[in-house]
Amino acid sequence: MNKAIAFLLLSFLYSAGFAQTGVIRGKVTNAINKEPIPYAVILVEGTTIGGTSDDNGDYTITGLNPGIYNLKASFIGYKPVTLYEVQVTLANVKFANISMEEMSMEMQEAVVTAQAFARKEESPLSLRNIGVAEIKRNPGGNRDISRVIQSLPGVAITSSFRNDIIVRGGSPNENRFYLDGIEVPTINHFSTQGASGGPVGLINVDFIQDLDFYSGAFPANRGNALSSVLEFQFKDARTDKPAYSITLGSNDLAATIETPLTKNSTLIASWRRSYLQFLFQALDLPFLPKYDDFQFKSEIKLDQNNIIDIIGLGAIDNVSLNTEASKTEENLYTLSQIPTNRQWNYTIGGSWRHFRDNAYRTFVVSRNYLNNSAQKYVDNDDSNEANKLLDYQSTEAENKLRIEETVRKDDWKINYGAGIEWAEYTTTTFQKLENEVTLNYSSEIGVFKYGAFGQVSKGVLSERLQLSLGARMDANNFNAHMANPLNQFSPRLSASYSLSKKMAINFNTGIYYQLPPYTTLGYRNTGGELVNKDVKYIQSKHVVLGIEYNTSKNARITVEGFYKHYSNYPMDLLDSISLANKGSDFGVIGNAPVSSTNKGRSYGFEVFFQQKLFRDFYGLVSYTFVGSEFQNFEGSYVASSWDYRNMLSITGGKIFKRNWEVGAKFRFNSGSPYTPYDIQASALKTNYDVTNAGIPDNTRLNTLRVEPFYQLDVRVDKKYNFKKWSLDVYLDVQNITNNTTTEQPYFSVERDANGVPIPDPNNPDYYIPRGIENVAGTIIPGIGIVVEF
Repeated sequence: MNKAIAFLLLSFLYSAGFAQTGVIRGKVTNAINKEPIPYAVILVEGTTIGGTSDDNGDYTITGLNPGIYNLKASFIGYKPVTLYEVQVTLANVKFANISMEEMSMEMQEAVVTAQAFARKEESPLSLRNIGVAEIKRNPGGNRDISRVIQSLPGVAITSSFRNDIIVRGGSPNENRFYLDGIEVPTINHFSTQGASGGPVGLINVDFIQDLDFYSGAFPANRGNALSSVLEFQFKDARTDKPAYSITLGSNDLAATIETPLTKNSTLIASWRRSYLQFLFQALDLPFLPKYDDFQFKSEIKLDQNNIIDIIGLGAIDNVSLNTEASKTEENLYTLSQIPTNRQWNYTIGGSWRHFRDNAYRTFVVSRNYLNNSAQKYVDNDDSNEANKLLDYQSTEAENKLRIEETVRKDDWKINYGAGIEWAEYTTTTFQKLENEVTLNYSSEIGVFKYGAFGQVSKGVLSERLQLSLGARMDANNFNAHMANPLNQFSPRLSASYSLSKKMAINFNTGIYYQLPPYTTLGYRNTGGELVNKDVKYIQSKHVVLGIEYNTSKNARITVEGFYKHYSNYPMDLLDSISLANKGSDFGVIGNAPVSSTNKGRSYGFEVFFQQKLFRDFYGLVSYTFVGSEFQNFEGSYVASSWDYRNMLSITGGKIFKRNWEVGAKFRFNSGSPYTPYDIQASALKTNYDVTNAGIPDNTRLNTLRVEPFYQLDVRVDKKYNFKKWSLDVYLDVQNITNNTTTEQPYFSVERDANGVPIPDPNNPDYYIPRGIENVAGTIIPGIGIVVEF
């Protein structure tokens, strides 16, 4: 009886709420000078509903049922614009600002239709855009951008629970991240120092408007990247009244507020706290991760020509050990490997944009900081200092200033600027390694970095051919070679030729440079001397050729082939492998003696189909073939750790009536390579007592391969709209088929009933080796609730 009454009450509330209609409101402005565009026409795709901007560029669209809509904006003399998947609810007015670019006279004389996918002159290919709705509803994505982009071409599909971003055969430390033009060093919790990966995303997707993902063809104003650049555009906070959202997800609880502060300023802020530690403890897992993160954005409009944005992003991460977990073989192995770890980091920055006719200037100042510590003891017994295996403490700080100018004049686009940076790195490192090697040193370095860039783009042949030529130079004071900007001269050229209104052939080539990690620059020997004083910037030469076809139904198909050649990659002299093979595990990479002599290459092709929302359907299909090879210690090219070969991702979904939505994602890779263990070295007592794990036999680097991996994820959403608030309930099931993949076995040794390793009776200096099966993959159901009011 009580259930029936509750059901009737919910149905009544839902019906009452649905009788209301939603509102979209926003401003239409010139993309370059931010001047309002009056009398622009904004239509809701697939309906006769729309509106017109007033003298101030403001528009309002009313009479919309709750749901997801595409908006199309047009005005004489400007390129038409489409905004995809604008979510309308009853709880709050939806704000959707629109920026429009002026057309050249040649374009105005032609018949121009709205392009489903915006293109940039500097990057006519290897650039993908994802909207916030695509991120939030991605099956298996768990509202985590690092997982979502695995649906895109060129991005490695892995069976690991980590969020390493591996693009076109490059390592996870070759990526750069920007939030509204402000660089942040990582977008993951529990990140690997010297790389960028981690198991959980750091950015709250409720902040995101959309994401531009570059897998190549990097614009000249973005440096220090070899594999990808991720440009996040944060949304503008609402200007009418405060609004709130609470999200209860699979991993954490999040609270977000967006509100006007004054007539000319706004704020959006959030806090998230994990409850993974309780879940892991309930599941009897041997480690307990916990994290908090905080972020905000404030926009201050000084006047129509001057806007200041201030952003902040921070995290506190802790990993403790659950020594009370069941003494299974798998748990004991994990407990022997994972150190206790505490990280905290933040980025805070501000940008001032000054607009004038046909141009705008940007001043960006920021600071980011990382504090990372880890400890490990024999048998996790910290009562005796003699048991210490690892005691690591490190900080990294960067203070940055960048000034750039963007000018549009007729069919010319010019961007130029310069930047300086002061970086500080400190560490106190004690770590026992195999072969009786101990790292024991303290280090503190300061690095002054400077650079300049410029790029010119122009359309010719009646705008059918778009050309863009750019260059940048970077340098620093760490050594004489890197202090000369000419040694890091980085040219790039892009071209795009329109074969028809729907088809284009695109090309890019460029030379890109990246500084080795601070862990490498600051490494010292036991005498306190810097060891890697002669390192160089890592170089990567890119060539990309592709063809693109845009349909008239919000979809496109692209085919791209790529080749990358690496040089000056640091070669780790302790274990004789390139740093290019590292970065997909927890801890630190790069704190070793190196030689900037390693070379590598990656190559392949991608096929990509993207269907933006059209008649309530959406989808992504990507196939990538990639080969990735780096030199071994003998100078021969062998498969790198990122040589995934064949990768396939299929994502699709449909929006049904009454705000139901169903989506699914299928992922496949043909198996990643791995290096077999040196059994004899691993079983040696003096080694195993320190490592408690297998030692790779790097004379057989990446000669074996795990079996193929696939996974099917399914997600169902149901949205309820009430007069003052809205509710979104979702079920997200990862690996719904419960598929498992056998990966490289763990190395262990035989133990007696008390868990003590058993010596080999025939060779007392060794333990008796054995393997532990390593099976990845299990079904993971998750339920989430999002409340907005």
